Amino acid sequence: MVLKKKKEIQVDAFFLDGQQLEKLQTFTKSEEQNLASLLLHCAQLSNGIQQIQCIKQIMPLVKKMDQNSACDPMVKACLDILGEIYFSLGMKNPLKKVLASSLNGLSEQFMTEAVQSFVCCLREELKTTDIYLYRKVLDNLASCMEDFSLGKASIKNLFKEVLQFLQKSLLDIQEENRQNSGNCIVQTQLMHDLLVAIKVSMMLVQKLQENIQGNLWKNPDSLIWQSMSSLLKSSTNFLMDETLLQTVQTTSGLAFILFTKAMYGPPEELPSLVSDLLLGSMKHTGIPAWFVSNCGILCTEELSDSVLLFLCHGALAMLEWKKGSMGENGEKLLLDIASVLLSLSSELKESSMATSLSRILAIWTNSALDALVSCSPNLKISLNGNSDIIGKLLGYVYTHWEHPLDAVRHQTKLIFKNLLQIHRTTVTGSDEKSDLFFAGLTKSLLSLEWHVKGKYASLGCLVECLGTENILQLDRTIPVQILDVMNDQSLAPYASDLLETMFVNHKVHFTSSFQERTWIDQWHDTWVSPLLLILCEGNHDQTTYVIDYYLPKLLKCSPDSLSYMIKILQASADANLGSRSTRGALGALMACLRTARAHGHLELSNIMSSGLVSSECVKQGLVHQHNQVCIDALGLLCETHRSTEIVSMEEMQLIQFSITYNLNSQSPSVRQQMCSLLRKLFCRIQESSQVLYKLEQKKTKQELLEDSTKWDPVGILQQYKVFMSSVCDRLFEALFPGSSHATRFSTLTILGSIAEIFSVQKGQTQVFQLTQEINSTRVQTLIQCFASTFEEVKVLAFELLIKLRDVAFNLQDSENLELLFQAAMDLSTSTKPYDCVTASYLLNFLVHHEELQRICLGKWVEHNFQIDEDQSTSTVEKNTLAVIKLLLANVEEEIFQAKKSLLQAAASFPMYGRVHCITGALQQLPLNNLTLITEWKQMVARLILMSYKLSGVVSPVVQSSSPEGLIPMESDSGVETADQLQMILHEIQPKDTNDYFIQAKILKEYCKVEPEKLVDHKPTENICTEIRGKERQTCDVTAQMVLVCCWRSMKEISLLLGTLCKLLPSQAASESSDGLITVEQVNNIGDYFKHHLLQSRHRGAFELAYAGFVQLTEILSRCNSESLRRMPEQWLCHVLGEIKSCDPSSKLCATRRSAGIPFYIQALLASEPKKGKADLLKMTMKELISLAAPLNESSSIIPQVHALNILRALFRDTRLGENIMPYVADGVQAAILGFMSPVWAVRNSSTLLFSALITRIFGVKRGKDENSKKNRMTGREFFSRFPSLYPFLLKELEIVANALDSETEELKLHPSLFLLLLILGKLYPSPMDGTYSALSMAPFVPFIIRCGHSPVYRSRDMSGRALVPFVMVNEVPQTVLSLLKGLPDCTSPCIRQNAIHGTLLQVFHLLQSYLESKQHINSDFQEGLSDIVTCVGTKLWLAKRPNPCLVTRAAYIDVLVMLSTRLGKFQRPGTQLFGFWEEMNTIISGSELMTGILYSSAVPGLTQYLQSITKLVISVLSVTAGLGIQSSSSPFAEKIVKPSLSVVSLLHCEFHEVRLLVLEAVLLWLKQINSKQITEKERGVLCLLADLEDTLLTIALKEKNLQCFCKVLEILYNMDLRSVLPKTECSIKMDPNELLSWSLNVVDISNSTEIQSIALKFASKLVVHLLQNHQQISEEVLKKWVQLIVCSCGDEQQTEMLLSAAEVLKSITSFFLINEKLILGLSDTLAMWKCVVLLLQNEDLVVRDAAAEVIQMAQSQRKNSKGTEFAFRIVNAPMALDLAFGILCELLQLWGEIHAGIPILLEWLLGDNELKRDVETSALEEDDYLFDKGEVNFWAEKLTNVKQLSKHLLQLISMTHLTSADQVELHQLSRTVLEQAQLVAHLLRMLPPTPEFSKTVEFTRLAIQNERISICLKILHLLKSDDICKNKNLEK
Repeated sequence: MVLKKKKEIQVDAFFLDGQQLEKLQTFTKSEEQNLASLLLHCAQLSNGIQQIQCIKQIMPLVKKMDQNSACDPMVKACLDILGEIYFSLGMKNPLKKVLASSLNGLSEQFMTEAVQSFVCCLREELKTTDIYLYRKVLDNLASCMEDFSLGKASIKNLFKEVLQFLQKSLLDIQEENRQNSGNCIVQTQLMHDLLVAIKVSMMLVQKLQENIQGNLWKNPDSLIWQSMSSLLKSSTNFLMDETLLQTVQTTSGLAFILFTKAMYGPPEELPSLVSDLLLGSMKHTGIPAWFVSNCGILCTEELSDSVLLFLCHGALAMLEWKKGSMGENGEKLLLDIASVLLSLSSELKESSMATSLSRILAIWTNSALDALVSCSPNLKISLNGNSDIIGKLLGYVYTHWEHPLDAVRHQTKLIFKNLLQIHRTTVTGSDEKSDLFFAGLTKSLLSLEWHVKGKYASLGCLVECLGTENILQLDRTIPVQILDVMNDQSLAPYASDLLETMFVNHKVHFTSSFQERTWIDQWHDTWVSPLLLILCEGNHDQTTYVIDYYLPKLLKCSPDSLSYMIKILQASADANLGSRSTRGALGALMACLRTARAHGHLELSNIMSSGLVSSECVKQGLVHQHNQVCIDALGLLCETHRSTEIVSMEEMQLIQFSITYNLNSQSPSVRQQMCSLLRKLFCRIQESSQVLYKLEQKKTKQELLEDSTKWDPVGILQQYKVFMSSVCDRLFEALFPGSSHATRFSTLTILGSIAEIFSVQKGQTQVFQLTQEINSTRVQTLIQCFASTFEEVKVLAFELLIKLRDVAFNLQDSENLELLFQAAMDLSTSTKPYDCVTASYLLNFLVHHEELQRICLGKWVEHNFQIDEDQSTSTVEKNTLAVIKLLLANVEEEIFQAKKSLLQAAASFPMYGRVHCITGALQQLPLNNLTLITEWKQMVARLILMSYKLSGVVSPVVQSSSPEGLIPMESDSGVETADQLQMILHEIQPKDTNDYFIQAKILKEYCKVEPEKLVDHKPTENICTEIRGKERQTCDVTAQMVLVCCWRSMKEISLLLGTLCKLLPSQAASESSDGLITVEQVNNIGDYFKHHLLQSRHRGAFELAYAGFVQLTEILSRCNSESLRRMPEQWLCHVLGEIKSCDPSSKLCATRRSAGIPFYIQALLASEPKKGKADLLKMTMKELISLAAPLNESSSIIPQVHALNILRALFRDTRLGENIMPYVADGVQAAILGFMSPVWAVRNSSTLLFSALITRIFGVKRGKDENSKKNRMTGREFFSRFPSLYPFLLKELEIVANALDSETEELKLHPSLFLLLLILGKLYPSPMDGTYSALSMAPFVPFIIRCGHSPVYRSRDMSGRALVPFVMVNEVPQTVLSLLKGLPDCTSPCIRQNAIHGTLLQVFHLLQSYLESKQHINSDFQEGLSDIVTCVGTKLWLAKRPNPCLVTRAAYIDVLVMLSTRLGKFQRPGTQLFGFWEEMNTIISGSELMTGILYSSAVPGLTQYLQSITKLVISVLSVTAGLGIQSSSSPFAEKIVKPSLSVVSLLHCEFHEVRLLVLEAVLLWLKQINSKQITEKERGVLCLLADLEDTLLTIALKEKNLQCFCKVLEILYNMDLRSVLPKTECSIKMDPNELLSWSLNVVDISNSTEIQSIALKFASKLVVHLLQNHQQISEEVLKKWVQLIVCSCGDEQQTEMLLSAAEVLKSITSFFLINEKLILGLSDTLAMWKCVVLLLQNEDLVVRDAAAEVIQMAQSQRKNSKGTEFAFRIVNAPMALDLAFGILCELLQLWGEIHAGIPILLEWLLGDNELKRDVETSALEEDDYLFDKGEVNFWAEKLTNVKQLSKHLLQLISMTHLTSADQVELHQLSRTVLEQAQLVAHLLRMLPPTPEFSKTVEFTRLAIQNERISICLKILHLLKSDDICKNKNLEK
């Protein structure tokens, strides 16, 4: 269901002058209607649409006229006037088209007269001499030639005149353009006029061919010939003129070919002429003189790339390729064009050119297809798929199919599609399936990785060509593979398009091949079954994208499949409900139903009534733990195909249920989706109610009564009203004190939608109006939302209040408004930065009140500035002006005070709040529609002046070298003098300008200051300074306060000035006076921004000055005034000059990444018009690249640093888009070369630039996987996009490799090695690369291999990773073998360990990628692997003791571990591998693990070696255990000897790294066994774990290493306690109870959360095990256990601990929490339940979800015991909380503990006694933290659980009887509650007026407590009254 807005058509009416009207009146006859009277009537209408109706009546009237009327003067006059009307109308006016189509129907006798009239009008038009009116004439000429016979006839009559006009217009516009050079706006207009003129000339020649056919006009003296020659000459000039717009040049290319074609003869010679032009082989012999004189420039000059491109386009578009009419010359031209275009593809990198080229190549493929229809055999051979030209075109496709521009990617797909068709056409008759070209293409495309976006579109084209079935025969898993890719949003649209192409094609294939529908099952298996599996079990992203992109397409193709899906999912929905991470069958069902209903494939009422889906099922979906299932269930109710479908009662009830539990969602996307769905529902209610009202009006009462049995409009409308009212009640209730940000956001958004959708419109009866639901309390609630700490909540509340403002103001008395205004003024000067935002929203709301000035402003404003009562001025404008005047007066006074004492200002009245409110007030005014011009002019001038003054006060701090820690130390007197302030400001002058870098600082000069002076005045960061203001009150000032006051003031000034600049009218001339702001003021503002952007040091200050400056530059670029428009260019040149000059006096900041300079330049470049030539960008980039290239002069260091920093900012700026891409290669070179600079500042800036470039080239990195292929590209694509980097990187790599390869083993580090390997590691080869590519990756390989010899470990590792992408998968075995053969033997004389290590790392990474690739199915893979194993065996000495280096030993063993693990997975290892296992055993038995470790741990590489050898032992152990389990008769089972080391011996190793690896392996094996995931082959691991319990228990007590200890505990927790506990006595001399005490002590004393959590889980498992087996546990131990669980649920605990607590609570649910017997006693059991409640309200979603599983466990146990009744089984936290209280109350009844339980639950209701403590602490904390927003509430809502608990308590009380003992306890509780009530009332009275704004935190806290107390009192009152009644009954 899509919500569309209806468009209104605007038609401008025409008017006739007095003379024309008189003429018509003379012919008008009163008694009958004639043509004149009709026209007169038409002219008198003011509505264009009515005039259209009128004109349509002309033709019927003319047809009624008789033959002789043609000579009637009335008809002649009317036709004249019609002609004048036609030529006066604008081209886009619908009237013009209607008039033309009417006149097309004129009969023959009127035609001659009409043509004369039109010729007359046209002749007048052609006399136009004003160049700026040419456009109108051109538009009229174009209209005449478009399907308008009368127009065509007129032009035919005036053919020469029209030609001459066009010739003149082209020349005139060209000259005018030349004279206006530099004036962008005028030039742009002229360019468009020129474009239209060229197009009209082409239309004339094309549409009126017959006028220029024949040879009469080809006489050089004829006028037509001369005009045509002039047009040809002009088009040639335009084609060659690079200053024109690209569209003008392109069109000139078309015109040039068209005009030449018309003038040149014979036609068959034309292709040769064009060929010669393109190839530059023009010979002047044989070329006509007229051609040379008009187009000589094309023949003599070398043509630029762009001209060649436009000529190719012209030839392809304007020549006739069909029917082979151009013969062999035409075929040669076709091939020549292809080769020219392909050669251009490597040259044209600029985005617009690259786009044009791709489009023209696509046109070429279409022309080739046309030419192939009737062509010579030679052309077929030249265009065969295996030909050179098609190969190169395919190369173009592979290089550009992932181009960043959409247009290029789209054209690439078209080119590929056409290339397939071209090949198909050349081989017609042969079988496509067996065609080698198609087979090869399919194979290579399928072998590509799925992350290559180009693969999808190309495969889609192949499917259309060959059919899905043929592709699936190669690999049946393709659908599943593509669906697996869909967890990546960037690939999902491509994947779904390919799937759609495939399944649609597949279905067509089946329906055409089979008569019956037997094929449907096979189709479902292929396309539907994998989908259902993903929907049930897939991860969140994957299911979301599959539902969004794939499911709708599948249902559209086969709607019948829905029933199949429902049937399958319904069957498993009960068993597979899903979890917090998977949707399960229930979630999948909701998604399918939602999509089907939204696309009109099903009616919800039908499936509900048929019992296919129950409302309980939907209810369960609405509160599912998986967010997206809730949204899908809600979507099922809200989204329909028809927007007027009636909303049923059942749907309304379900919606209300959903709103109750889903408003408080922490996920922004879920909130957004929910609000959007409810908006659709409200639209449906609104639209269906309009239909119902109409029905009701049409029907009589009798009919209504008769129909009421079916459905009753009145009843439904009443239901709507009740439903909407109850929804609003629920929403306003949700805005209770302390409600979370999420709840408020959802509630206010939904209320905003209701207010908008049900707004009162003319002529409509609304079923519901929000204004009727509003009362003063609700208005107050909405106003209180302004105090929220989240601005989006303020915005929503403000927008809603503005919609309801009339009602809102009526409900507020004047006293209340005055308080609000007072609060706003106080907040505007608060020291808390977020208060002024609240003030701004309050003021913006109050200015809408008509009486504001009378009520509020009166007492504030002493000198009365009442504005004259002008009725036309809006209330808002008058009030805003008054409020701004007031704020301005205040801020001016404050600035005056701040000049005396900045510290006093920072502490008492930071001025930025006032300025923020002024800007806010201005922003909501309609700035171009103000009436009080004079007042606003004065106001603007004052505001600008105030800004400069304020800036003068605060800028010294912001511009100091270190603004962050700046505060002066006060002298004892406490009175700050002007002298001291000056001294401070002098002290903080910037110390990072150019002279700082150039002059050597001499320390002695700075040491002359006397030490005691230093003590007085040193800047210090955290010392609070006491200052006394005029009223002598004391306040604290921190450095943070001073800085915040200053930089926020700068920020607000910038935004205010930016807003004021918008007042500049676009027509501003320098002396303009009608604008509110003058050109001079704008000029000054520009200088102000420039000054601050180039000199501020504080990031916040210059970033926000940038925001204001951007507003200014955008206005200047659109301005009409030449001087203003040129400003950005002048500023840019000036700043570049200053950077270049490196002047010591320059104030530019050379540290802090050049501070504001990059921002300044960014703003200037981003404001350049998007459609221009980007000249400023080109000039700037040229300058910066030249500065960034390193020079040896030291004076160029600072310009180089600035240039690198600015380039970084520009490459990161997305607004510059593709325009910046041509400079990327130069940027990379500058960064890599800059990295070699000896100056740190240059190296630092180069690194930052390099990082920005990597992101710009390869895209933003989304995942954490370093080796992911997402942010990478093929070498071919990379080097074809940046060709200059190929020789550069190769040369740099060679230099690096040579530096590393020198025979002396000295430490030579080349700085750029790291960057080179990083960039090369991002490339990968593609099977599509082909061999003919000039940019082959092969030359890099030897250099990368040599880089592996680097003495730096990280560089060796990177070279190993960088090598992988350069070696194709099938070449890996060969490369690995050559690397292994290059390793030395143990007898070699010179052994370089660095080289060995580098080689081994390269072998390791190559093997890893090889073993992970998909190739291991084929025989070549097995063969290659066995060769590698054999070769590895020849260098085994490197893994043994003869190799003294432990690091290389470890690296070799890592290779062996990988091979061992891989070979162990083969079902039948070959006999040649026995030797391999034996060798492994000899390495193990000869290793230090066997013989004892003689080294100390300080030996380099020892740890690494021990870890590697341990991994080898573990690998061999698991392999031999697996093989040992197989039948001993197998020939190799006994040959493989088990290693001589066992798990137990490894666990006793002294090195904790070894123990840790073994423990991790044991844990993995244990988990495999426990999860039953172990195959028959792997059963052998069971024997590895045999008898480990003793060892593990012993280690547990002795282990000192925390990681190992944690792992041991985890293993014990995962083991079966029945096998562990019997061994405790003998191994560690403990009985089970002592083991429990020990584990509880571990929880108690450990500092590690990880150990605490696993020990708690182990202890809890022990407790349950012992009690279930009827063993005693002392009460003390149980108490301690309960206490530890309670502590683990505290708010201050880490997430890991909280999750463990939730897991423990889940594991004890059935035994302790919901057991029919109270095993732990009531208080401990309730303490556990309180833990569950606490966890369900935790801030962290994961913790809440884990706690919800406790409730799910309880629910499923209860469902099993209760049987048939419906129970929620998988629920979100809000629902779980409600259920928890319900279960608890039921359990109290079950345990018979109602009387003891109620007081405890009442105490929960009342909350812990935090109130007094809060009162004490809040006074202390008040102003400690400037940005502390108090207790920010993201999720937990105290009153939600109070309401839910009270709901269940009230139900429980209704069935309870109290005893006298209970009464005593209740009396005590009543006393406590009443005391608290008095305290709260007292504290509320103590708060100032409007405490919701001034003391928000305290006010909220007290309001919550107040609510709790009132609910407690209500329940206690009920209990007492209940009791009194019962006592009375007893007495009776």
